[in-house]
Amino acid sequence: MDYEDHDNVTNMAKDVEVKGLNPGLIVLIVIGGLVLAFLIGNYVLYMYAQKTLPPKKKKPVSKKKMKRERLKQGVSAPGE
Repeated sequence: MDYEDHDNVTNMAKDVEVKGLNPGLIVLIVIGGLVLAFLIGNYVLYMYAQKTLPPKKKKPVSKKKMKRERLKQGVSAPGE
């Protein structure tokens, strides 16, 4: 190996060291971190809402619907 070849190999090794992390990998880590933070944040908000918000009130069932359900089950509605 000549002195020049050795010098080229050394320069290439230095270039690899200086580059460090691949830019694509950095972008992937940043985007992955943001997605992870978003999901964890949503979960925390969901758990907080479950503890603090009152339970939803159910809509009252209309008399017409109740009558229809009873007829489906074969039980005659009162007053018929």
